[in-house]
Parts: sequence; structure tokens; C-alpha cells
Amino acid sequence: MTDTAGSSGAADIGVLPYWELTFDADGDPDAGQRDRLVAGAAQQRVTDLLVFAHGWNNDRSMATRLYGRFFAPFPAMAGAGVRLGYAGVIWPAMRFTDEPIPDFPPAPAAAPTAPAGPPLLDDATLRALARCFPGRDLTLRRVQELLAERPEARSAFDEYARLVRDLVSVRADSPAEQLAEDMGTGTPAMLTDDPLGVCEIFTAALEKCGQQELFGDGLKRLWNGAKEFLRQSSYYGMKRRAGVVGQLGLGPVLGALVKSAPGVRIHLIGHSFGARLVSYALRGMPAGATGVKSVTLLQGAFSHYAFAARLPHDPDRGGALKGVQQRVDGPMVACFSRHDSALSMLYPLASKLSGDSASFLGLFDRWGAIGHDGIQAVDGTRIVRLGAAVPGAGCVSIDASSVVRDGPPPAGAHSDICHGELARVVLGAGRVTGR
Repeated sequence: MTDTAGSSGAADIGVLPYWELTFDADGDPDAGQRDRLVAGAAQQRVTDLLVFAHGWNNDRSMATRLYGRFFAPFPAMAGAGVRLGYAGVIWPAMRFTDEPIPDFPPAPAAAPTAPAGPPLLDDATLRALARCFPGRDLTLRRVQELLAERPEARSAFDEYARLVRDLVSVRADSPAEQLAEDMGTGTPAMLTDDPLGVCEIFTAALEKCGQQELFGDGLKRLWNGAKEFLRQSSYYGMKRRAGVVGQLGLGPVLGALVKSAPGVRIHLIGHSFGARLVSYALRGMPAGATGVKSVTLLQGAFSHYAFAARLPHDPDRGGALKGVQQRVDGPMVACFSRHDSALSMLYPLASKLSGDSASFLGLFDRWGAIGHDGIQAVDGTRIVRLGAAVPGAGCVSIDASSVVRDGPPPAGAHSDICHGELARVVLGAGRVTGR
């Protein structure tokens, strides 16, 4: 692999030309990678550049393997006269080690008779958390100890919640503080409500999902929910970070790319929180910049009302990204699946997290994710079946439940995105069929 083929990493991906684009937690790009992409897209005579942002991964190798599998069918599917280029966004996101790597076969399941174990925080996850939240080692060690000990005392849950909430806190004047919400509803209740009640609700949700046998009884059983509270709180931090990297990082890079290579058609793809990242990138592009020809959101982990001009439950306010779809010269496509339990239950619960822990009916109506039921409350949004022609403009929701359906817990179908049918959605949205 040479410099003319793209940045380091192309050998892992299997498609050329390929560039990596790495950002830190504040949205600052690797300057060398940025410059190689901006210059290389024109030098390589790329007609269409596919920019993919991963979701819940925490290192480059996981992300590049995902990109390699997803991009594999594209060269054969693109039409005559199309010169594809590929860019993989690498950003510091968290993945718990008991979750599958997106779209990779799970390890063989444990025997059905294996007893449920305590909700431990293993050392590998601890190290991953330390990378994502630097300088919080003592906090994380104490969180690990409490999960291992499972004290049967309310005061222990109070201490645990204080530690977890401190972990994901940011400065009041930080740009990240303004880029966490999609509906302007403020801090989710899980970061403010009674800690024991929060853990009760998450324990009930895990049981409702039916994805795992829970360990213990009494207050010890609620430590299962306590670990889920840590997971969802870290996701909240990653959700906020995705907005920062998108708006403050990728958006300006896209602006520079459009200026340097105005003929290149850009197609944004995002999975999970990466879908949120590429959506916020549209808001971060310089005023007047054009060139983004399509956006495809795969199991997007952000509010289904994010693009709405008016919220159904509060008509005086709109979604945080209202109108950004107008910055796309083609369609804004959201693929969703009813099989995605991570988005149908745990995501909206973490966003709301108040009320009766035993009642989950209607939870996703207000607090649902775009990857569960598509784009909501945007006038003119079209719903099309998977495999049908993608409209050339506007918001489009595509039910991908027929292919996005399998995967081990707790992520389940959320990670099941590498399918030829979804590759065709991306190419169809971008009209990458030959010119």
C-alpha cells in the first residue's frame, strides 16, 4: 500500500483508495490524515467519497474491520464511470467487552445450564473506560469494587451513582455540554434521579428484554441494573462526544474537502452513535458549503425527533438538528429495525428513566431512537421498503428488519448491519449507479 492509495489502514480494509480520519474527544482531527484526505480525493480522481463513522467501538482495529466488511461489496456494485473513494472516521468511543464487535460472529454461547454470574466489571472494560475517560482511574477502580462486592445497602448505591455521574460530567462551559441532547430536554433523569430507583428500573428493563439471566436476589439483584446504569451513562458520554466530533471535527473537514475538490460527491454513513456524528457534521459544515449528496443512518442511536421542526409533545420547540437535512443535496435515509432491542428498550429508557419501573408501554413514542422506527415528525418523510428505489431527496425511512435482526445480547440486532441490501441503500441514495 502506498501513499497514493490513501492513508495507513487500506490493507485492513480491502478497498482503495481508502483514508482514515482520526479525531480526539474534543473533535480535533489528525492534521496529517485530514490533509491527505483533502488532497488525495482530488489526486485520485474520486467521483464519490463514502465517509463512514462507527458507533460503539473503542479502538481502530474494531472500526476498520467493520468498515472492511461493510465496504466489501461496493466496488462490484458501483456503476460505470464511478470512481469510489472510502474514508473511515475513527473517534474515541466506548465498547463494553461483554458486547459483540459490530457484525462479527459471536463466540459460541455458554451451555444453557451455566449459572448466571455477578455483574462484574472486567479489567479489559475497565481499561477501555479509562481510555475514554482519562484521569478517572480511582473512580473506576471503586466502581469495579462495588460491582464485585454488591453491598446490600442504599448508601452503596448512592456512592456508586455519584461515581458514575462524576465519570461522565463535563465542564459547564464545555462545548460538549451543548451537544448532548437531541430534543433540548436537558440531562436525562438517570443522572439526577434516586440511585436505587434508577437501578431498579434498569434491572426491570433487563428482565423485560429477556436477554440474560440475572444474578442474585434482593438488593444484590439490583447490581445488575447498576452495571447497566454504568453502561448507559457511558453511552450518554459517547452520545455527547459524537455531537462534538461531528459538529466541531468532521463538519469543518468536509467543508475543506468541498473547497479543495468541489467535484467530489460526498456520501455520509453512520452506525449507531456514528449516525449522530455524521448528522451533527452537517450542522458543523461552513455556511454555503455543498457537496454532501446523501446521508445513510444505520441503526441511529439518537432521537427519532432530532430533525423535527416541531416536537409532537411540545410544538413550541424542535429537534436539535431541525432543518439540517436541507444541507444534503440528496436524501437523508434512516434504516431501522424492530428487532433492535438496544434501541427499542434500553435507549429510550435511559433518555427518560422516570416513573414506574414495571411499565414500559409507549416508552419509545416520545423517547425513541431513529434506528428503531425511523425519522419521525418531519413533513414529507417517505417510508419505503428495503430493496425499493430510494427517493432522490428529502427524509426517507427504510424498514431493514428483514436483514437487521440477529446478534448476541446485549446489542443484538443493533450490530447486524453488514448486508448487501444495506450497501445497495447507500449506493441508491447516492445515485452511484454510473454516469
